[in-house]
Amino acid sequence: MLKVLLAGGGTAGHINPALAIAEIIKEHRPDAEFLFAGNPQKLEATIIPKAGYRFEGIKVEGIQRSFSPENIKKNIHAVGCLMRTGARSKEIIKSFKPDLAIGTGGYVSGPVLRKAQQMGIPTAIHEANAFAGVTTKLLSKKADAIMLTVKETKNLDPKVMSKVTVTGLPVRKAFEAMSRAEAKAKLGFAQDEVCVLSCGGSLGSETINENVLKLLKWYQDNGIVVSHIHSYGTYKGYKDFPERVKALGIDFENDKRRLISDYINMPVCMAAADLVITRCGASTLIELESIGRGAVLIPSPHVAENHQYHNGMVLERAGAGKVIEEKDLTDELFINTVSSLIKDKAKLSELGERSADLYIKDTNDRIWGVLEKLIKN
Repeated sequence: MLKVLLAGGGTAGHINPALAIAEIIKEHRPDAEFLFAGNPQKLEATIIPKAGYRFEGIKVEGIQRSFSPENIKKNIHAVGCLMRTGARSKEIIKSFKPDLAIGTGGYVSGPVLRKAQQMGIPTAIHEANAFAGVTTKLLSKKADAIMLTVKETKNLDPKVMSKVTVTGLPVRKAFEAMSRAEAKAKLGFAQDEVCVLSCGGSLGSETINENVLKLLKWYQDNGIVVSHIHSYGTYKGYKDFPERVKALGIDFENDKRRLISDYINMPVCMAAADLVITRCGASTLIELESIGRGAVLIPSPHVAENHQYHNGMVLERAGAGKVIEEKDLTDELFINTVSSLIKDKAKLSELGERSADLYIKDTNDRIWGVLEKLIKN
């Protein structure tokens, strides 16, 4: 039996690749047994067990980079957690006895993979972003294999590049299941109307929510015929978004062209879309590429090393999207950018084609090729 330990979490962008990698391994090794290590207070503690996998908690918190009184308290707590992660990681590893350990990012992957390396267990890491994070850079020195999503990731130590394979990022099979026409029909949208999807990740984004409010109002005031799906996120601070839409005089609940919800079926909604307005998380961008959709990209500036900007620029340079940084974002620029695209179906088609050109179609085979070598050795 093959035993595989996976560590990663904090956001869906770290969790979904870990789940996808487990599926890839199972296709080739049905006898494989998996254990996921993650933060018991984060998203992975819910998602992993629901997916049918065993989960072990290891509490770890990130260090805040701005030193306000509140953040100083958080950092003291984070250091306390960090001091206990070594012992907890060792406990998990000794109990499970993995043949292979794989990290997919997030604070929790650091101590788990580091301890696995110290205990002589083969390790592989997968970096989702176009700008490698601190955890990846630290683990890369002793990792047996490093998998990257894009070839543009250049901020790793040149000494570790011999261990690098550009694999792409695995995408859930649900994104391959439905055509644009089928998705529009399922959602009740007209086939000949442009469909816009806007979202700010599973929790949502205040910036995107605020700008979408203005966009919805612009549609109404100018008689713009367009279908629009918006996911405002599950963060409790955004739960009043539907009421704010109604306050603008928009009766979205009785408008067949509007779908507004805290959470949506992303594979179906993205398949229906002709244009996507989104943040620049790595998983979201790969999903865009996998089905060939162009996007207006607004990277979050509140992420480590501004990695979302670097992710988004991969698409912009390829002609697959338009990046607008928050520091440059104005009502006029946002509306004009969206307006120019939804009025030009040929341009939307071109963006989609350029997006599809970026997608690495044999990602699963590449990932298995990397892992199979470690398993055999």
